[in-house]
Amino acid sequence: MTRREFLPALAAAGAAGNMLAGAGVNDSVPPAFLEKPKLGRIKQSVCSSVFARGTAFEDQCKLAADLGFQGYDLQRPDKWPILRKYGLLSTMSFGGGGVLPKALNHKENQPAIEKAMHEMLDLCAAANSPNLITFSGNREGISDEEGMDNCVQFLNRMKAHAEEKNVNICMELLNSRVDHKDYQCDHVDWGVEVCRRVNSPRVKLLFDIYHMQIMDGDIARRIRQNIQWLGHFHTGGVPGRHEIDDTQELNYRFVAQTIADLGFQGFVAHEYSPVRDAVASLKQARDIWTV
Repeated sequence: MTRREFLPALAAAGAAGNMLAGAGVNDSVPPAFLEKPKLGRIKQSVCSSVFARGTAFEDQCKLAADLGFQGYDLQRPDKWPILRKYGLLSTMSFGGGGVLPKALNHKENQPAIEKAMHEMLDLCAAANSPNLITFSGNREGISDEEGMDNCVQFLNRMKAHAEEKNVNICMELLNSRVDHKDYQCDHVDWGVEVCRRVNSPRVKLLFDIYHMQIMDGDIARRIRQNIQWLGHFHTGGVPGRHEIDDTQELNYRFVAQTIADLGFQGFVAHEYSPVRDAVASLKQARDIWTV
């Protein structure tokens, strides 16, 4: 998203936030969400990629709710009233955290992001959205140590607000080998060290299992070792980011059981692109993670 695109989106976010905040924090949880049983021990949500192309957003929400999902990831506040209509939470909110190539690791990006993130933390709290996504940004010539220092300095300025509002700021782990060349937060150890230095219960990682299988592997052990710093998960088959079934190399059922056994209380969102019937694939993904 360019700066020209971001400013109108932020204005729309403010308008949506006013509607949501008017009801108060407790009232902003959709009643259908409170009545909906979890799918096993893990709370599951969806991303837009799992639906058939051309499916209207409201139809996506209805299908997700009908299949028992509790939330929808990566939507801006202007879409939150539709989520609420179907008893879904915004489980990983988007907007205010910068954009993937240009984010926290370069100081010149930070003033605009800081202002927008403060506003989004307030909106997330009013809507009971538990997480706000952010990114390291691409290296663009800076060292991993300098990029880490800059991210830590920024997050240290933001953590008090996140703690006050009980919203997690989640930096996404992405692969720089296949999909996001030059992205800096591309290894578990780098992202965890950022979180350790900031040392806040509200600064965590979005552990994208697809991306970290490509970069680091050893998924279950890395999750076990670092669960305190992990605020959210995304799924996707390797290779290709398609279905999470037996056509790919990870045993997602085992990964799901590992996370559930750790007592993880956050959300796992499906973010693959189906190559067969989208509804059947989504039902299968839901069932794999119902442990």
